[in-house]
This record gives sequence, C-alpha cells and structure tokens, in this order.
Amino acid sequence: MVPTTKEAQRAELHRTIWRIANDLRGSVDGWDFKSYVLGMLFYRFISENLTNYINKGEREAGDAEFDFRYLGDSDAEYGRESTVAEKGFYILPSELFANVRERAARDVNLNETLERVFKNIEGSALGSESEDDLKGLFDDLDVNSAKLGNTVAQRNAKLVKLLDAIGDLPLGDLEDNTIDLFGDAYEYLMQMYASQAGKSGGEYYTPQEVSEVLAKIAVVGKTRVNKVYDPAAGSGSLLLKFAKVLGKRNVGGFYGQEINLTTYNLARINMFLHDVNFSKFSIALGDTLTDPKHWDDEPFEAIVSNPPYSIKWDGDANPLLINDDRFSPAGVLAPKSKADLAFVMHMLSWLAVNGTAAIVEFPGVLYRGGAERKIRQYLIDNNYVDAVIQLPADLFFGTTIATCIIVLKKSKTDNSVLFIDASSEFERIGNKNKLQPKHQQRILDAFTGRADIDYIAKLVPNESIAENDYNIAVSSYVEKEDTREVIDIVELNAEIARIVARQAELRTEIDAIVADLEGSK
Repeated sequence: MVPTTKEAQRAELHRTIWRIANDLRGSVDGWDFKSYVLGMLFYRFISENLTNYINKGEREAGDAEFDFRYLGDSDAEYGRESTVAEKGFYILPSELFANVRERAARDVNLNETLERVFKNIEGSALGSESEDDLKGLFDDLDVNSAKLGNTVAQRNAKLVKLLDAIGDLPLGDLEDNTIDLFGDAYEYLMQMYASQAGKSGGEYYTPQEVSEVLAKIAVVGKTRVNKVYDPAAGSGSLLLKFAKVLGKRNVGGFYGQEINLTTYNLARINMFLHDVNFSKFSIALGDTLTDPKHWDDEPFEAIVSNPPYSIKWDGDANPLLINDDRFSPAGVLAPKSKADLAFVMHMLSWLAVNGTAAIVEFPGVLYRGGAERKIRQYLIDNNYVDAVIQLPADLFFGTTIATCIIVLKKSKTDNSVLFIDASSEFERIGNKNKLQPKHQQRILDAFTGRADIDYIAKLVPNESIAENDYNIAVSSYVEKEDTREVIDIVELNAEIARIVARQAELRTEIDAIVADLEGSK
C-alpha cells in the first residue's frame, strides 16, 4: 500500500532513513551517510524510470505483456543506442536495481557487482551528448569503503541492508509522489546530522518552502520561462522548484554551476530524479565568480540563488576581475572577505531584460559600508533593486540568523524599492521555523501588490534610499507595530485618585477602630 498523503509519504521516508542509519551505525557515521542513501535512491529511481519508459513503448507497440526487467541482456542490447539518445543512459536488465537487489543476499561479490553496474551506467553515455551529465555520478557511493566494514563480507552485509531498505520504500510510481522525494530525504539527513551539516551542507541547502517563494517571485505574471539559472546550484533543489511552480514543460532549460564536487553530483542526480531529460539541463562544476561556465547560455529569464554567505574570493587581488563585464559596471569589487555582492553583480549581469532574480542574502550586505555601499549605490542609482524582503529567523540549517531576499529587475515600472517585513510569517515546527503556505501567500500578495501596508510593506523612492546612505535594510523603512498596551492617561489618573481616596477612607476607618479599642481598655 503506497502512502497517499504528503505527511504519510514523508513519515515513511523518514522511518526508512532512520532504519538505514541504525543499520549502518558504527560504520558510516555522520554526513558521509547521505551519499549512500541518496546514491542508492538514485540507482533505484533511474532503474524504475528506464523500465517504465521501455515498457510503455513496447506495450504501445502491441506487446501487452512486455517487461524489460525479465528480458535477457543480449536481447536488450538492440535498444541501447536509441534509448541513450532519448534518455541519456542505459541499464541492462540484469543490472537493474530490482534484479541486483533480488540476488544481493546470495551474491558474495556484491560490492564488485555494484561497482561494475555503476561504471556501466556512467559508461553507457560515453560518446553521446549526455556523457558529461552522467560522468562521475556514483563517485560518492563507494561500495568498497572501509566505512562499510573491514571485510568484504561485512561490507556486503551492509549493502544488502541498504538495498533492501531503499527497495522497501512503498513509493509506487516515483514520478507521481506528492512529496519532493529527493529534497525531503536530503532535508531529513541534514536534520539528523545538523551539527556537521552546518558547514558541510547547510551553506548550500535551501529549505523547500523558501525555494518555493523564490521561484514564485521570479515568475510572477508568467506561465512559462525560457531558461532558469542558479550560480550556486547546490543540490539543484532551487532550480527544480520552477518545475513545480510552472510545470516541467513550461521551463525551457535548467542551468546551474556548483563549486563542490559532491554537491555538483547531487544536483545532476536530482535532475534525473525529477525526470528532467539530459538535454534540458546543464549543471557545471567550478567557481562561478572566477570561472563561469555558461557564457554561451546567458542571459537568463529567471535566476534564483542562495549563494554561500560571506565567503572569501580573489576580489581586487585578481587584476582581471575589475575589468570583467560582470563586475566592472559598479566600479568596485566586493571585499575579498565577503563575496556576497559579487554573486549579486554576476546574477544582474546575466539577467535577461525581461527577467527577475531572487537572491537569499545575510543582512550585512544591506547596510555595510565601504565597497559594499558603493555596489548598493550602483544598484539603486540604476534602479535594479525591485524589492527587499525580510524573512523570519531560524529558517535555515546551520544558522538561526534572519535572512532576506533581494529581488533584481532590469525593466522596472517605477523608481522605488518595495520593502517587505515578513519576519513574523512563520510557524515553529520542531526545532526550526517554517514558512507555511499561508505565510508564503502573504509574502507573494505583498510583493505583487507593490503598495504600502502598515507595519508590513513600504514603497520607498530611490532618492530617499540615497539620502539614507544607500541602506536597504527593511527595518529602516518598515515601522514595527507597537504591540504594547495603550494606556488611557485620564482614566489611569482617575483610577489612581479613586485608589488614594479609598486609602484615605480605610485609614480613617482603621484609626476609628484603633481609637475604640484603646478607649475600651
């Protein structure tokens, strides 16, 4: 029986991950554990996805009983070339997840079997257009790692448990799940290992609710976008929210770059898990600021990103950067110790004239002086900042700091910035604050309304921002509601007078009682 609600599917996924964690405890500890869960989940998905794809084609062609899983490998070879051209990869029936799992407990060379299968899957794309999209996808799923056990037998025993646990997940058709399976698994793994995930993972993972708000902001008024882009793609979850918000068919292509090798692999895996064809995504490896890989693909109609906070970069130590078309318009480079606004300038440069960029930032970039002030001046004076949205505190893994969203546009209809205070739009769930659908909607309503709302939104002319030294912190423009009790001074004084009068009466009565007592002695 497949769980049908989000809560049921999510709970089942969490139980399975927890069971795997207990099974592998003592060998695969902490953050490394995610590679085994996510990698095996990916292996199951592409096996079932390919099987469903081939079965559908054969059954539509007239063979109602066809099942690719039970086809002989030699018979399956005939479809390799056409399938790779369409899907980007190929798996022989004997190497499908379900078949490897079925033999696993009896396979004394299971580690070698899996190693061969993973190499064959990646190798199926050699010489094809999808080669770069498949290369190295299973690098982090090390089936020969000593972390799984000191002996081959011990490692294989762990691998059998891993295959069984992932295989037992009652997911039905993976493409029809009501949850973002990969995103939910990734998020739960981060919660399990929060102490390590702070720096190992939290810097590149955006909670799904925040991702959804960013994507919705970036496509306001549109039913289709040509190309979407994230220069710090992380696991790819932000990019994939466009598929959820608009529908996969209404996104022309998914583009991103990621500097961390493990996370770069996760992003590509995530694309396949969401059944995004290899021809519709381009995830590149490398440093976006100094070695951007998508010059031939920009500009982008929608850009979303949660770039790493205040990381170091070359800055003015690299003489080439001040002449880089992305950074030179501001006349100054972001500080070497804080690359935040370098990412902003990069995204602005690659943003289409009719596009929108929604970027998560730490609050410091809104008001710090020096080079950062000069970059903000460039952004405001040229009317590129559309909105600044203050988010609640404690939304992100690894930090409790309240972040914000900067929205950039190149074709604004006014010369003002909309400031939105959404700091109270959350619900406390577990040990984190969450943006529930109603909170997301209120943020979007304020954004699209683009009008003053007491204590929530303020439309401020660029001239006023310049007069305020180009400070774009929301708290500088949106007044906080005074929730203190209003005191009626006249009524308060009258009440005090009544109390004093009553005190005098009581004192008189007490004095009389005391006098009576003394007189009766």
